Amino acid sequence: MSTSRDFSRQATLGGVVELAGIGVHSGAAISITLRPADPGTGIVFLRTDFDANVDGEVRAHHALVSATDLCTVLGDVSGPSVSTVEHLLAALSAFAVDNAIVEIDGGEMPILDGSSSDFVRAIASVGVRNQSVTRRYLKVLKPIRVEVGNSFGEVRPYNGFSIDVEIDFASEVIGRQRFAFDVNAESFTKEVSRARTFGFMADVEKLWSAGFALGASLENTVVIGEDRVVNPEGLRYDDEFVRHKALDAVGDLSLAGAPLIGAFKSYRGGHSLNIALLRAIFEDRDAWSLVELEPRRSHVAYSEASPRIATAAFGPDVS
Repeated sequence: MSTSRDFSRQATLGGVVELAGIGVHSGAAISITLRPADPGTGIVFLRTDFDANVDGEVRAHHALVSATDLCTVLGDVSGPSVSTVEHLLAALSAFAVDNAIVEIDGGEMPILDGSSSDFVRAIASVGVRNQSVTRRYLKVLKPIRVEVGNSFGEVRPYNGFSIDVEIDFASEVIGRQRFAFDVNAESFTKEVSRARTFGFMADVEKLWSAGFALGASLENTVVIGEDRVVNPEGLRYDDEFVRHKALDAVGDLSLAGAPLIGAFKSYRGGHSLNIALLRAIFEDRDAWSLVELEPRRSHVAYSEASPRIATAAFGPDVS
């Protein structure tokens, strides 16, 4: 399927698509349905397992992030919430999807193979269509930086949207890695969409005892032993670890409420730092402006693909 995109206009999905898998922490079976939505809707998660008298909607916005320990969690833990939203949000953001309804029958997104690959296939299978309403961008006007210990995250003015992530692990299997790219559908699909979440074998028992990572396995997580990657198939990219961190950053930054025009950079970051940076941007009214683009068409090709059913994964938040 192919279409012509006008990035000065909002966009939604070209059709309905379903995916299913298991929850990374609960191990429970989860199904989602991605649906087109009207202009101005944004990305909204709808908990279909809630009673009809209860509002099960959770909007994708940084103000509604309630936890960032192992993943990004939206909503109130005492009410409707959805965890591990970052991989889907990254794919929607890269494909410039402004409006979509995500129906979900549980409180945890299926992480599928631990990457955004299946979400990309799902979006590509139905395509993305322009809408009549003007798209507004969040333009960064001056540098904003957040530091936590020896970690930092920053965003600077830039004519586009770029991600530059560096990690530095004590583990010799990972070590110090850096990856940077300009974000669009093509670069995201090729460079980071297949990068899986990862975890250390030594942490598994601790997570299990705390009731986490019950759905994780070698089929959906890059597992790191003392001196090697445990997965028999190895890595999808030589630097898959930092590319997954870049993927997470795209998803987290999509919670700004509008597409970013700016350059993001982090060192030893993760979900907590990404969200802290977003909040710091909005605390400084001189740091940003909402802008519109001149109408300009770009031809975007989408390959026909069928979303597959897979399982879930887990990963550490900081390096």
